[in-house]
Amino acid sequence: MNKVTIVIPNWNGKKYLKKCLDSLMCQSIGQVPVIVVDNGSEDGSPELLKKEYPWVQLICMDQNYGFCRAVNTGIQAAETEYVVLLNNDIVTDKDFVKYLLLRAEANPRLFSCQSKMLQMDRTDHIDNAGDEYCALGWAYTRGKDSEAGYFDKAEQIFSSCGGAALYRKTVFEQIGLFDEAHFAYLEDVDIGYRAKICGYENWYEPKSVVYHKGSAATGSRHNAFKVLHASRNNIYLIYKNMAKWQILINLPFLFLGCVVKFLYFLPKKLGHIYLKGLWQGVLLSRKGDKFVHIPENFDRCWRIQITLWGNMIKILLKRK
Repeated sequence: MNKVTIVIPNWNGKKYLKKCLDSLMCQSIGQVPVIVVDNGSEDGSPELLKKEYPWVQLICMDQNYGFCRAVNTGIQAAETEYVVLLNNDIVTDKDFVKYLLLRAEANPRLFSCQSKMLQMDRTDHIDNAGDEYCALGWAYTRGKDSEAGYFDKAEQIFSSCGGAALYRKTVFEQIGLFDEAHFAYLEDVDIGYRAKICGYENWYEPKSVVYHKGSAATGSRHNAFKVLHASRNNIYLIYKNMAKWQILINLPFLFLGCVVKFLYFLPKKLGHIYLKGLWQGVLLSRKGDKFVHIPENFDRCWRIQITLWGNMIKILLKRK
C-alpha cells in the first residue's frame, strides 16, 4: 500500500514536466502516485499529460490561483499518509522519496522533511538546504551556491522549502493547510512556523537529492512580482505567527530589517515595489486572523524566539 503521494503544481511548465515525471518513474521504492494540479496553463501542459502520462492524476483549475490553492487541492485529493510537494522544474534522484519517507517514519513529531536541492545547471552547487527565519524578519535559504558536498548532515531546520519536501497529512488537520492569502512566496515558511508553534519539527535530509532549475515560473531571482509578494507576505507572516509580545520585542530588529531590504532593492529600481508590498502586507494583516497562541505554546514560542535571535546573529557574523 502506498504511503506517499507526490503533488506537483503546474502553470505553463510543459517544457519542464517531461523530465520531472520521467525521473519519478524510476524511484527505488517503486511507482509513487502523482497528482498534477494545473493552474490554467495555456502551453499544452494538460494535453501532454493526458497523452504521454495517463498514470498521472490530472486536476485542472480554470485559472492561475497560485501555488497555495494548487497544492491544497492536491493535498486534499491525496489518499496517503504523506504528501510530497514537488516543483515542476525539478529532476529527482532515484532515492528521493525513499529517504524522505525513512526520516518521517522514524520521527512521529516530524511534520515536514526537505531534500537537498542542487542547481540543475551547476550540479556541484547547492540551491537550497532548508529555509531559515530570523528576528530581522528575513527568510533565507541555507547553503545557496555552496559546494554540493556541504550540508551533508540531517538536521532540524526552521521550515522546509515546498519545492521538494514531504509533509505528514494529519498535521494539516491541526494547523490548517497552506494559507491561500499568500498566493506565492513564504507560504512554506508560514506553515513550518505554525507547525513549530504546535510542537512539530521540520527536517532536512541530504540523502534525498533533487536538481532544481529555479525561477522557472516567475523569471529572474529578483523581479517586481517576487519582491512585491515576498515583502507583503512577510508582514503578514509576522502578524499571523508571532505572539503579540514577540512582535513588541522584535520591533527594532524588524524595522532594521525593512530598512536594509529597502536600501538593497533601491539601486535595483525595486525600492518602491518593496515599500508597496510592505503596505499591502499591513492591509492584509488587518483582514487576516492570527494563528491561535494557547498558553501551552508559550514555551515553544520562546524557543522559536531564541532561534530567531540565533539566526540573526549568524547572519550578522556571516556564518552558514
